[in-house]
Amino acid sequence: MVAGPRVSDNFINGEVSFWVHAEGRPKQRPGLPGNIEADVAIVGAGLTGLWTAYYLKEARPDLNVVVIEREFAGFGASGRNGGWMSAKSPGQFRRYAKSGGRDAAIAMEHEMFAAVREGVAVAKAEGFGEHVVQDGLIHVATNNAQWDRLQGTIASLKDHGWGPEDYEVLSPAMLDERVRVADVRGAYWSPHCARINPAEFTFGLAAAVERRGVTIYEGTTATAIVPRRVETNRGVVSAKYVVQAIEGYTLSLKGQSRRFLPMNSSMVVTEQLTDAQMDEIGWHGAELMGDVAHNFAYIQHTADNRIALGGRGVPYNFASSFDRSGRTAEAAIEQLGNRLIELFPALDGVKLEHSWSGVLGVPRDWCAGVNFDPATGIADAGGYVGHGVTGTNVAGRTIRDLILGEKTDLTRLPWVGHTSRNWEVEPLRWTAATALYAVYRFADREEYRTGTSKTHVSAKLANLISGR
Repeated sequence: MVAGPRVSDNFINGEVSFWVHAEGRPKQRPGLPGNIEADVAIVGAGLTGLWTAYYLKEARPDLNVVVIEREFAGFGASGRNGGWMSAKSPGQFRRYAKSGGRDAAIAMEHEMFAAVREGVAVAKAEGFGEHVVQDGLIHVATNNAQWDRLQGTIASLKDHGWGPEDYEVLSPAMLDERVRVADVRGAYWSPHCARINPAEFTFGLAAAVERRGVTIYEGTTATAIVPRRVETNRGVVSAKYVVQAIEGYTLSLKGQSRRFLPMNSSMVVTEQLTDAQMDEIGWHGAELMGDVAHNFAYIQHTADNRIALGGRGVPYNFASSFDRSGRTAEAAIEQLGNRLIELFPALDGVKLEHSWSGVLGVPRDWCAGVNFDPATGIADAGGYVGHGVTGTNVAGRTIRDLILGEKTDLTRLPWVGHTSRNWEVEPLRWTAATALYAVYRFADREEYRTGTSKTHVSAKLANLISGR
């Protein structure tokens, strides 16, 4: 009889994230001192904003670049994510191919490969790469329908030009040599992923940006972005260029409440595991791992021998509301804890130490975009649909080229100039999101119950309606 997960006596729910709690919440930097002028004003001190600042100063050290942040650098998704620096494209291949051409969509995927290597290299060079390890990513199938979907994914990788150096199909026996997962049907491994500690990584990048002469103003709320100007609660920043980089928090700006759906993603992390417990599951590398369920899980073996597992939990709250401190619904904690034990029965009874939630920005067509209007000087990037750790690096380098007026391979990628229509008004948005994820959970249950080798029809319908 499976007892399931238990929470520790000192269990923490929220407080931004386990990563931030473990690293220590940083002392807040000073706020904007009043009205100022700059060459480039960036709103948002997450990875999009920080990478943009980093690459602009690398290319043009003379630029006066400032960053405006409501809380502290890394407060949002950049300090709460699952720590996957993966090469997954932040959008739908078929849509990028339709707008930019098939070759451009393939180029987008290969640029993500390069961005993983770039992110690792910068972290090592700038001194915040101690726990950054590129051991790759494993996708596992734990029922017949998932294995069918995974085989379809593998076929598409080949079709997109992925070669033997880009992935390896793993039989259950081969997977057992890396990690032992219950009821696995098959898997594939790709080298194009690195494990990071999100808070350590983002705090380190913020410090690297400051060393290059960028000023980060924290505790400063941007209320409006207009041509050549950022209006805040502490003054106005006048700048030749303004970069909007707040992703899931975009709804806070005037006129943008329906641009992105702020989708909740929640995580739990276990107590520190013993060597014997790690031997039971056989996971001694730094590979990241995810399943192929519709209500999928993403998993990390942390540097200090914990298992951190995330999933959608309660994916969306009415009127785009969310708990800024990251508190997670009890039902989501139970759901994630149970999934942990389903995948790793040997951890039955392990204690959970921390749970937290954050929001990611989801466009209506599930495709990220990078945009720049030379007439207004406004650039923006976001909508990474959960693949922002690496996507932000590509976006930052792309915005650099757009602002500097350079035509490069980056500025020709199909997400440049891509925009999506707004999400529906409430209560349609909440009703649809709630119903769709209920359907995905139902489809997962049915696929396990029946043993079918085909994706359940309800999930196919949900994909069609949601635009995934």
